[in-house]
Amino acid sequence: MIDPSVHEHRGRAMARAQFQKGQKVWVECVGAWACIEKVQPVWAKGFDEPVRVTYDVGLGREFTGSELMLPQDDAAAADMGDWRLLRARNKWQLAEDCQHHPFPGTYPVVVTDPADWGGWRVPGAEYDRDPEKIEAQARLIAAAPMLMKLAEDLAGSIDENVDEAPPELIRLARAAREMLKAVKTVPTPVGDVDEPVAATAA
Repeated sequence: MIDPSVHEHRGRAMARAQFQKGQKVWVECVGAWACIEKVQPVWAKGFDEPVRVTYDVGLGREFTGSELMLPQDDAAAADMGDWRLLRARNKWQLAEDCQHHPFPGTYPVVVTDPADWGGWRVPGAEYDRDPEKIEAQARLIAAAPMLMKLAEDLAGSIDENVDEAPPELIRLARAAREMLKAVKTVPTPVGDVDEPVAATAA
């Protein structure tokens, strides 16, 4: 017979769902955004609450709550829209036919619109040629707004105390400023010989 105090202690440790169906989450071990497709509680006899909760996010296995994170509000990302990495099912290949892929049966898609479309993707044949490279490119593109904000903060970090800043920080800030200039410069239209014009910040 189970000691009631033990049952009470175990009851307090029962799992509760941290996420809801349809909620967007960051899958840390995959490095991609996904949506909760199913909330899957695991029940045990004698307990009023689940002993464990896992989540199906369409990536081929179940994930625990500790492997998932909610989106963080980020002003930099908000300026350029909600860029995120999703996984799409490969309609032209069965999962068993592409076991050398990091996530068989899917490919990465970077979306930049709230409606989960627009953005960046590659043809299936290009992904099949070098999946690891395309996966790395997708993660980098999805992180671009945050990296741009980081570069802006770095470039501005020495404006007020340039005389006191360490030489290495000054070098990095200047490199960040040059990179931002290249990103924000509008290319000259074909046939126009004028110099490129720097884009104004939105």
